[in-house]
Amino acid sequence: MKPNPLLRSCALLLLLACGRAGAAEICDLPPRFGLSAAAIAITRTACNEHRAWHQPFIDTQGRIASLSLTEAERGALDYEGPPAWSRVAAYWRESGLLDSLGDRPGARSCMAPDGSRWSEVDCRAFLIDTPWSAAFVSWVMTRAGVAGFPSSARHLDYIRAAFRAQDGAPYVFSDPENSKPEPGDLLCMLRGRDDVIGYAGLSAALSSTGAVGWPSHCDIVIAANVGGDRTLYLIGGNVFNTVMMRKLPLDRSGRLVLPKPLATGNGSEDGTGIAVDCSPARESQCDLNRRDWAALLKLRPGALLVVPPPRALPTITPSPTTTPMPPGFPRVVPPRPVQQPQPVPVPVRPTNGQDP
Repeated sequence: MKPNPLLRSCALLLLLACGRAGAAEICDLPPRFGLSAAAIAITRTACNEHRAWHQPFIDTQGRIASLSLTEAERGALDYEGPPAWSRVAAYWRESGLLDSLGDRPGARSCMAPDGSRWSEVDCRAFLIDTPWSAAFVSWVMTRAGVAGFPSSARHLDYIRAAFRAQDGAPYVFSDPENSKPEPGDLLCMLRGRDDVIGYAGLSAALSSTGAVGWPSHCDIVIAANVGGDRTLYLIGGNVFNTVMMRKLPLDRSGRLVLPKPLATGNGSEDGTGIAVDCSPARESQCDLNRRDWAALLKLRPGALLVVPPPRALPTITPSPTTTPMPPGFPRVVPPRPVQQPQPVPVPVRPTNGQDP
């Protein structure tokens, strides 16, 4: 049977379309149908920042596949934006958290940089020494306008708020092994520990009356199982000193595939830490995705956005009908024109005694 050229052309076009779809960036895809307004606002805000940082990411194997600018560099962000360090300072200021850290060295220089070399160096030192991953999440929620989100310089504060699940709270605490992550959710890990706590241990600690001060980190869920790719996409701040995307595997049902976590010890403050046993001879112990993912904060379907205040209408001042005179200048009013009376025609009488 001779092949139909029309069918061949259609098949080729279909393959090309599939190839283009496979190469599409996750953040460039339209929002999934049915997402709430809050979820769309959160994911768009996080995606815009990730683009600005030149899209670094950790792949599903837990390896850093791309890394460009970091927190204290002078290099400009994408879209001809500000220097990287200046953007991190904006996360602190615009989230409203910088005032709470005003006693730390360099914080005041980040509040209102005067453009001097001294204030820039002082502010950049503060950004290097102060973990900003929670400030990034708080900034995203503030910029997206999520109502009721408790902005904090510590992830554990809004993890605790989700655990209490008070009325009006935008997030609720759930088990990452049993709940499906969706755009707008927050996936949180415990770090800097030699032991694994997990969901059960974190829940027990939050239920007790004692204060919990464990180091933690949360990433924002951007997309999940797009086109059935069994991949979870997240974006977090201060992950290796940048705004990083992370890809985690999902099973067929859309739930996380969580391998056994690796102990990170008293590691760095970059939001992930390095596994204790990671070395060139033990690459299997260097997977950056094998972490103690202990909580999934689910965005409530009814989460509200802050209504921006109504913009005041511009005040229109009517223009004066007459040109104002300078101060002290005598006002001269021209006389009104006098209308002349119109002549009234006078009838002419006939003469010589003739009747008209």
